[in-house]
Amino acid sequence: MRAANNWNEYELLDTSDGMRLERWGKYTLVRPDPQVIWKNQKRHPLWNKADATYHRSSGGGGSWDICRLPAEWTLAYEELGLQFKIKPMGFKHTGLFPEQAVNWDWFSGLIKAETAAGREVRVLNLFAYTGGATVAAAKAGASVVHVDAAKGMVAQAKENAALSGLSDAPIRYIVDDCKKFLEREIRRGNKYDAIIMDPPSYGRGPNGEVWKLEDSVGEFVELGTKVLSDDPLFVLINSYTTGLSPSAMAYILHLSMQRWNGNGTIFADEIGIPVTQTGAILPCGSSAYWMRK
Repeated sequence: MRAANNWNEYELLDTSDGMRLERWGKYTLVRPDPQVIWKNQKRHPLWNKADATYHRSSGGGGSWDICRLPAEWTLAYEELGLQFKIKPMGFKHTGLFPEQAVNWDWFSGLIKAETAAGREVRVLNLFAYTGGATVAAAKAGASVVHVDAAKGMVAQAKENAALSGLSDAPIRYIVDDCKKFLEREIRRGNKYDAIIMDPPSYGRGPNGEVWKLEDSVGEFVELGTKVLSDDPLFVLINSYTTGLSPSAMAYILHLSMQRWNGNGTIFADEIGIPVTQTGAILPCGSSAYWMRK
């Protein structure tokens, strides 16, 4: 497992009984996490002093119980010089997945090496949410096309870019269904040197059709490879679906990358966040990635 252990302003303080205790800069949050199936004693003193707690509803969804919390604040990922807007949102979200920092570190190094050698790197970020990967790739020197179907999330991605000093960076923001966008890019003949995919476990398409990652990821990855350049740098797929193992994701990537497999290597593993109270690592999903040799 790879751990996102370069954070200073974010910290996973403790976990127990389906909940996380986290520090987001100056503020502490308690949020549900289905991976936390253990019930160790809650020894950390901040369990009972959190600034906000998200409570799930028996009918689905939930709500925040906010004691002491501003409407929004900023959080720095100092390792890469990035800044993000954080705010309590629906379905327990805050606008950032801190475990993804381990992937930002990885592909930033690849991009920097290429741009230092004089190559222009074009990155396509699909299901791009609030742009964590977008700003990391742009900060490393890439030009990025950021695609997400949620207008509000794209707007927040622009804010994160501005906070990170990237207002004038070559980032193109697109509000669109990712599959429809890929299909148009294939027809246009546009190409990218790297692709990042962070699809949801469940969702709905533009005509109300149900998206289920296990049923759709193979077709989607295959579509993505059709917009890769002749000399791709990397392809990264993230999954938060427990039923889709890292090995299965790697196999899908292997099948789709047949044309380039002789020039690249495929890895897959879980990613996670260190838990301060116990010293263990909380699993937070999986990543599979192809990278050029």
